[in-house]
Amino acid sequence: MEIYLSSFTSFLAEHLLGVVATLITLVLVYHYLIEKETGAKLSKRYRNSIFEAQSKIFLNATQYLISGNKDLAIKEFLSAVDINRETIETYFALGGLFRSNGEIEKAISIHRSLIARENISESHRLRALKELAVDFDKGGFVDKAIETYKDVLKINRDQYEVIQSLCRIYEDTEDWDQAYNYRIMLSKVGHQNQAETISHILVQKAKQYFEKGEFKKCEEDLEDAFRFAPSVSAKILRLKLFLVSGDMEQAKFLLLEILKEHPMYASFIFVSIDEDFKTSNAELKETYKGRLEILRKYFLEMNDKDLVNSASVVLSKVRLLKESGMTQNAFDLLKEWMDNNKHSSEVMKVEYIKLLIELQKKDEALVQTKGLLENLHQTLAKHYCRQCGYNSDSIFWRCPQCHEWETIQFRWKV
Repeated sequence: MEIYLSSFTSFLAEHLLGVVATLITLVLVYHYLIEKETGAKLSKRYRNSIFEAQSKIFLNATQYLISGNKDLAIKEFLSAVDINRETIETYFALGGLFRSNGEIEKAISIHRSLIARENISESHRLRALKELAVDFDKGGFVDKAIETYKDVLKINRDQYEVIQSLCRIYEDTEDWDQAYNYRIMLSKVGHQNQAETISHILVQKAKQYFEKGEFKKCEEDLEDAFRFAPSVSAKILRLKLFLVSGDMEQAKFLLLEILKEHPMYASFIFVSIDEDFKTSNAELKETYKGRLEILRKYFLEMNDKDLVNSASVVLSKVRLLKESGMTQNAFDLLKEWMDNNKHSSEVMKVEYIKLLIELQKKDEALVQTKGLLENLHQTLAKHYCRQCGYNSDSIFWRCPQCHEWETIQFRWKV
């Protein structure tokens, strides 16, 4: 079922403009039949000739779009405009086609001309205003896009896609106050729960205070984040605050809680709590590092039965031991795990071979390398977005590609 759905989605993405053009043609047919029934002023013969000419043009345009020839499709739409300048749908189709072809200025001109018309319905004017906002957005005119999207909301506040676009822009520009406001608005007009996303946004806002050393303000925003949802990013930031305040018992308890709920995040929890601490207070920085070492030691000594079989937890321990210069301990830990897990992933085998080389166990390293190469699936440990498949070695709570929150996954992939 997923294969068929993926194929359909791929086909739709490749032929989206063709589908749109076909739909517009059907709309024209509909409007023609309505006019026919209500008795348009044009003579029946003249009306039929216009409809016949426009239908032929739209069919030609659809064929050009499907074949990927946007320039010829645009010419066909321009011909449709010349035949009947009152056909609003033709202008919308042409504007959308100009935008998809990268001709943003032409798309803007068309949608502005529609807005300025006197004999246009309010619903069409609102639609043209939305299209103009999208033009500015796609063209990179961020300020104009924001202003125009807001103009749309002044007319009708229940515009889910418009609010969603404003959320994306403010999150991209890291204006977390505005991002928070529009996510709240989105939660009111949509059916999707925004609590988790709002929590992440408040965490990003709190992180800015943390980086400045304003820990009280950071804690206030973090409390608000927890009120919406106990997101992973919120828990990691709270862990960092425990290290700042020196509450090591709470820090240890919270670390264990995160690992039990999300063992896959073990691979970058310590990277997260070690980054972005840019305080100018040298004494506090050293104290923080000392407490971080205590937390690392607690993690390395952790022998919780729910975690000992987690590949991510074991790999994290191995890497921390290597960083501390405890190569033999790292080797003993990984060897024990691999002896108990015969079908280890390639990344674990690679780590094992690297330890063998460091410990001068060259003969065994050679044997292991040969076995790895015979079965290698070309995989490496990376993060990816479960929503859109975006890959990155970096940690991301909000996917840079599809803009969804907390979709990060750990993949044993090379």
